[in-house]
Amino acid sequence: MANPVVKPLISLLVALFLISSSLASSDVPFIVAHKKATLNRLKSGAERVSVSVDIYNQGTSTAYDVSLVDKDWPEDLFDVISGNTSKSWERLDAGGILSHSFELEGKVKAIFYGSPALITFRVPTKAALQEALSTPIQPLDVLAERPPEKKFEWAKRLLAKYGSLISVISIMVLFIYLVASPSSAAKASKKRR
Repeated sequence: MANPVVKPLISLLVALFLISSSLASSDVPFIVAHKKATLNRLKSGAERVSVSVDIYNQGTSTAYDVSLVDKDWPEDLFDVISGNTSKSWERLDAGGILSHSFELEGKVKAIFYGSPALITFRVPTKAALQEALSTPIQPLDVLAERPPEKKFEWAKRLLAKYGSLISVISIMVLFIYLVASPSSAAKASKKRR
């Protein structure tokens, strides 16, 4: 028989273990940010950089006073055409997404190595602001000399990418057509009768 003191003691230990494990997995936001920049060549010869930053809260609680600062675009190399390089939001709920974009125009021909954007946010249980960095961007070759695209270059790229798939599908369609259609010999024999 079990000792009458052991059973309540085991129940108490299990309860303490469950409470401590729930406290150990603290309820905090986990911010992940993705920064993307693409170059767009205009017909006038100018080149614009479209920048977008997506901020995800992968944590289990809300982040408050979220702000994005992306000041790594020097004024001697870029002009801001639309939008701002910084933005603030009141909150980012758990599982939520915030997006911000802006457009710049390159002034000088250069290879630009951008740094990550800085995201700051507040957690109610902590006094200090928390920080997160976005992913860095690939180097941008602003105003680089690019050879003009030839007329049928797009067809060559499509053929190189999807050529094998097109040939397999066309062979299968031809096979199905040959199997499903009556043969020419059967047609000829019907005409002779």
